[in-house]
Amino acid sequence: MERHLFVIFGATGDLTKRKLLPALYHLIAEQDHGICVVLGVARSELDDEDFRKMAREALADAGYDADRASAWCDDRLHYQRVASGEDDTALAARIARIEADHDLPGNRVFYLALPPSAFGPTVEALGEVGLVDAPGWVRLVVEKPFGRDLDSARDLNTLVHRVFAEEEVYRIDHYLGKETVQNLLTFRFANTTFESLWNRDRIDQVQITVAESRPVGGRGGYYEQAGAVRDMVQNHLTQVLTLVAMEAPSAFDPVAIRNEKVKVLDSISPIDPGDVVLGQYVTGSLDGQHVAGYRDEEKVDDDSTTPTYAALRLRIENWRWQGVPFLIRTGKALPRRVTQVAVRFKQAPVAFFESMNQPSDLHSDVLLITLQPDEGFELRIDVKKPGERLRLETIPLHFEYGAQFGHIPDAYETLLADVIAGDQTLFVRADEVEASWRLYQPLLDEPPHLEFYAAGSWGPDDADRLLGNGRTWITR
Repeated sequence: MERHLFVIFGATGDLTKRKLLPALYHLIAEQDHGICVVLGVARSELDDEDFRKMAREALADAGYDADRASAWCDDRLHYQRVASGEDDTALAARIARIEADHDLPGNRVFYLALPPSAFGPTVEALGEVGLVDAPGWVRLVVEKPFGRDLDSARDLNTLVHRVFAEEEVYRIDHYLGKETVQNLLTFRFANTTFESLWNRDRIDQVQITVAESRPVGGRGGYYEQAGAVRDMVQNHLTQVLTLVAMEAPSAFDPVAIRNEKVKVLDSISPIDPGDVVLGQYVTGSLDGQHVAGYRDEEKVDDDSTTPTYAALRLRIENWRWQGVPFLIRTGKALPRRVTQVAVRFKQAPVAFFESMNQPSDLHSDVLLITLQPDEGFELRIDVKKPGERLRLETIPLHFEYGAQFGHIPDAYETLLADVIAGDQTLFVRADEVEASWRLYQPLLDEPPHLEFYAAGSWGPDDADRLLGNGRTWITR
């Protein structure tokens, strides 16, 4: 990969410590992905050595060899304080000096590990001091959420495009960096057995679950402004849905793939309020431990109506998916942490097994795609149990990435490698962001009635209604 400067705005934050520095170190120092010099930028009064000390501690926490990590930090890490507009000019001068000292050609990555309110001012400052007018390539990485509704997303796109071209913008969603998410395209389009079944003739419904066992905890101030729809549905869940539902792209390149994802979003019918269940957790127990209700969390209003749970039934009105419901759900303080896609195939159209068994013995085949915590695939099929009497039992045929391949790259590691290589396949395009916000804006304008569920449960009972008669939510 080409020599470059990687500038992290928000360099003293939790994301930088837990994810960005370990991912960059593994890519550059452990896997030799070219020469990368890192410049941390934040408001804190630190110098280079303070920042390097922080980085050494972060890398030690991530399990890396202390001596080797320390040498990398000393050689490649720098820090610049920016606390006011006047500091922007000093930042530009520091970048020029670092590039000269390390013989860099002017290739620059600007990573905004910042609160959303700081995205716009930071982008404007980069343009005003001329940092985007570099001798080499320039790339901007923006963390989610990209806007908090349709209007703000449009405004932010407009502002970003005044400074950066769309092909220079990388809107990051770390779910898209997971190996299983990436492998969805290979799984579907390289295995003709499944692609031939991937349609309304063979599939009964698709369920997408992102369950979090942790309550909101100390993030109450942020979550009050976000809620489940903004925090998870509009981005993570919808991104996975588009990859499951998209048509085969004309080529395996970023433009073709992202075109097909936008087509999926444009094909989803307006959401009926009756197809939405919003919930908020109250006092309960999780793993034998008492869990306080959401309204008892720090910085949460006593009468808060912010949803911590959302379940929706979506309808994709195109030739492939007409009549197949896509059920998506997410929530806080649920029984366990799991992210998965469950594809339920239609039952066999004959009932001769029922003359010999209880009707419940025959189940629909299910393909379960687990994104976390144990990435892999599982196909659940019915087989005959040993014995004289004909009895059926559902068994799993499964594959796990860790068991087969060992170490699985962290999602951020994968995505940062793509940023450095200039590959936008796994990043969200401007029109895709706006199409997603457009779909969910009515829920933000007029949210349905809020229901309550006990912490440690799987959410409001009414969410089962979305599935249809005789169907249940599927989890591994």
